[in-house]
Amino acid sequence: MDKVMKHTRRQCLLALFSALCVVVCVCIGVTMNLTTLQDENFDHMGLRTFCMFTVNSNILAAAAMAMVIPYTLDGLRKHNYHMPRWIVVLVYAGVTAVSLTFLISLCILAPVKGFLLIFSGSRFFLHGVCPILAFVAFCFFMSEKRLGILDSLLALIPVAIYSALYYVMVAVIGEENGGWNDFYGFLTRLPAWIPMTLILPLTFGIATVIRILHNRSFDRRKTEEAAFFKAAFGDADIRKIVAALARSHSASMKNADILIPSRVITILLENNEGDCTMEELCQLYLREYMENSDVMKIDKMWI
Repeated sequence: MDKVMKHTRRQCLLALFSALCVVVCVCIGVTMNLTTLQDENFDHMGLRTFCMFTVNSNILAAAAMAMVIPYTLDGLRKHNYHMPRWIVVLVYAGVTAVSLTFLISLCILAPVKGFLLIFSGSRFFLHGVCPILAFVAFCFFMSEKRLGILDSLLALIPVAIYSALYYVMVAVIGEENGGWNDFYGFLTRLPAWIPMTLILPLTFGIATVIRILHNRSFDRRKTEEAAFFKAAFGDADIRKIVAALARSHSASMKNADILIPSRVITILLENNEGDCTMEELCQLYLREYMENSDVMKIDKMWI
């Protein structure tokens, strides 16, 4: 059982550390923007920084990564790492958005304004470090769920919303009427139809690459898990394994709510020659957990 716990603990620690790195770096970059009221090269500093996609995409990525942290901590505490699918998709959308920010900064803004300018100060974090960290974290350390094409379409939503807002504020309202100036240069340097028709296909391409890498990591992890569980428990009595897991959890989580590790039990079932059912093993886990818990011991004292 120590092998199972160490395996789960490693997954939790990798996801926790990478998520924390993204959150901290985004906080540093956004704080630098907010506390810099004047910048001769950029107009949108202070509170005006929130109109920029660079800042908004990084905040979205950091907020999504922050939602991962409680589940990794819970996984460390309960030895059962699991994230809801909606959080995985939200992180996916945030990573797609900051990846778009990185590519625009690298391929469009940097050649025009200079690489040193685009990747210095707060922009070092928001244009470079944070997008790269978020990309690596999601593609290689957070492969909890397999993504589909629908998830890629959902990941386009933040970019689609900002694109529509940017067009309205720049082209429809205009700076002279209280809107925004074309600080990205998409509508003044190019015919408006070019960026408006290319931005979502480009984003979908980025989302597809991220999805492929994430799914490869997921498949590789599943293969490694299967090999690990098959080698360690393939010929063992699965009932004894689940019972030992329950006793171990009962001893290490005295004040925690009872949580049946269905994911671990499912993997054990998939890689064991036994004839048990999921229902039988879950009932066995619960019975063993309760028999070895402090609650049951207290109840027996009163009988």
